[in-house]
Amino acid sequence: MLAARVDGGSTDLALATVPVPTPGAEDVLVKVMAAGLAPGMMTLLARGAFPRLPTTLGHEAAGVVAAVGADVPGFREGDRVRVHPNLACGRCGYCRTDREMMCAQQAMVGHAAFGSGPLPLYDAYHDGGLAEYVRIPYWLVDRLPDSVSFDVGAKVHDLANAVRALKCAQLPLGSTLVVTAATGTMGTATIKLAPHLGVNRLLLVGRGAKRLAAARTLAGDLAADTVAVEDLASDWETTQALTGALRQLAPAGADAVIDYVPEGPAGVQAMAAMAHGATFVHMGANRMPLPLPMAAIMRNCWRFVGTRANTRADAQDVLWLLDTGALVVDELITHRFPLVEVNRAVSVMQSRQEPIWMAVVNP
Repeated sequence: MLAARVDGGSTDLALATVPVPTPGAEDVLVKVMAAGLAPGMMTLLARGAFPRLPTTLGHEAAGVVAAVGADVPGFREGDRVRVHPNLACGRCGYCRTDREMMCAQQAMVGHAAFGSGPLPLYDAYHDGGLAEYVRIPYWLVDRLPDSVSFDVGAKVHDLANAVRALKCAQLPLGSTLVVTAATGTMGTATIKLAPHLGVNRLLLVGRGAKRLAAARTLAGDLAADTVAVEDLASDWETTQALTGALRQLAPAGADAVIDYVPEGPAGVQAMAAMAHGATFVHMGANRMPLPLPMAAIMRNCWRFVGTRANTRADAQDVLWLLDTGALVVDELITHRFPLVEVNRAVSVMQSRQEPIWMAVVNP
């Protein structure tokens, strides 16, 4: 089969012909119909977060069951499925309380390893879905409703990440929510899911007014305002101009900020526009330190939450919303590429020279 591989000592994707995986007794072999692309994948690869090389990349995949192992219950050839990529022990306190991203074995199929201990599941299942087939343990396979396309099925993981961020915000009904990096994959996913988790009004922050205007349409009937950084004064990073713009739109402050910005002060300035008792959720891996005295957190009764992934429950929530028709996200898939053009796909995704919400590869 054809697969997008990375060799040891390299940070470049290369197409290679490799054997189709042989499923073990508890494995499902999935013929991949769509695989998602995520910007952070290549960043983590460059930082050495992929400890098992060579490997096939790709943690988001959906397709059709091609074969099942002898001990696999409930699945048969031809079933439509999506791969849940989060590898965890399933037995520790974190795994038993809907926090498996904190498990000492936490890693992702076709992606990085985050755990601090031995990684037996990652050792066995590090090869991912940017290929014509992927092998996965049956307990990490979800049925894909007939009404949900394979392309959307491949992006359930990102949608579930947005669900996790929204849950972490503990939003009251009728809340006002600030979303930073609102025109990216996670920002647009959050816009689509916000009405289902208590949000009444969105304040969307992004770099450019044109892309924000397009993202705003995703909110439907939900009230939404935008703040484009390019429209602020050139010294906005040092003058708190973003905070001022958000305070002008919501004088009483926002009930929460979900921050996806990977660098720079936008998240910090959005935080300063929060109401008393609000929550700041970060999921952008920004390395900028918080210039914030502890007294400010105490005085404002703010909560700060960091989260890096979703859980199985989050993914199942998304699948339920999609199955019932309450959530329709096909418009989020803006780019599709054949597997043979995977390097061009990664380049387009990383450069962001053109508007891009979600991208998939179709082997």
